[in-house]
Amino acid sequence: QVQLVESGGGLVQAGGSLRLSCTASGSIFSLYDMGWYRQAPGKQRELVAVNMRGGFTQYSDSVKGRFTITRDNAKNTVYLQMNSLKPEDTGDYYCNAKYLDWNYWGEGTRVTVSS
Repeated sequence: QVQLVESGGGLVQAGGSLRLSCTASGSIFSLYDMGWYRQAPGKQRELVAVNMRGGFTQYSDSVKGRFTITRDNAKNTVYLQMNSLKPEDTGDYYCNAKYLDWNYWGEGTRVTVSS
């Protein structure tokens, strides 16, 4: 069992930056592929970025070049640095941990980008 707790969301003006954090407890963090997803109002949840346990990272086209996902296995934490934020980045951001058949979600943190 893995518990995920996100933090770092908030209200920011367009062009600003935020850093989200997700701290995991309860299992061996380094085994997991860690991802960030977001859900905008009225839309489906979508993948933003993933940091796989081997170090490979992948981003959605909409955030490529603006967001960076990193992880610190010693701190059981994955980060999402978000720069040049746009109003369309507004949504609830969820941390995700996957390993084989195990798939865990945090409760989310809200990001609001004002124009």
